[in-house]
Amino acid sequence: MGVGDWIRSWPVYRQLSGSDSSGRGAAARSAHTDALRSRVAAADEVVRSVCPYCAVGCGQRVYVKDGAVTQIEGDPDSPISRGRLCPKGAASLQLTTGQARRFDVLYRRPYGTDWERLDLDTAMDMIADRVIAARRDGWQWNDPAGEAEGPRTRRTLGFASLGGATLDNEENYLIKKLFTALGAIQIENQARI
Repeated sequence: MGVGDWIRSWPVYRQLSGSDSSGRGAAARSAHTDALRSRVAAADEVVRSVCPYCAVGCGQRVYVKDGAVTQIEGDPDSPISRGRLCPKGAASLQLTTGQARRFDVLYRRPYGTDWERLDLDTAMDMIADRVIAARRDGWQWNDPAGEAEGPRTRRTLGFASLGGATLDNEENYLIKKLFTALGAIQIENQARI
């Protein structure tokens, strides 16, 4: 490429010598720019979803190629968010494809310094055993300040639930039902705190 060709390929020269004096059209384009393709252009399908991070319920468009999520963007048709996402919602692709996502259970024993990997069945059995033990050891039939025949409480203070902001209304409803059935009275959600 000679000096003359190089000068003619320069965007400022094209802007000053061509019809695109504002520099926002053909003067700003290059072969590299023309070769660029959108990350969503090759998607096989677009699935509408709701952001899982908080109770706002921003609409999302999930782009799928070959059965894998390739991009997540705000849904401009959503009456709630009108195509906008907060930083957490904009980064929600990492929930599905992020390298930091865990697919196993990590457990650190009491007073331990290292994490050990557990299979899901073992971890679920450990949780069930601890819930049963907490209910057995902390169950209150009657108000402890009252008499033996005082007001019935039928509760446990042995465990509690603190839900996260990624839970939707239906999940919170089911968690409330489960923990109430188990006798817990300390049931809260991060969104209310």
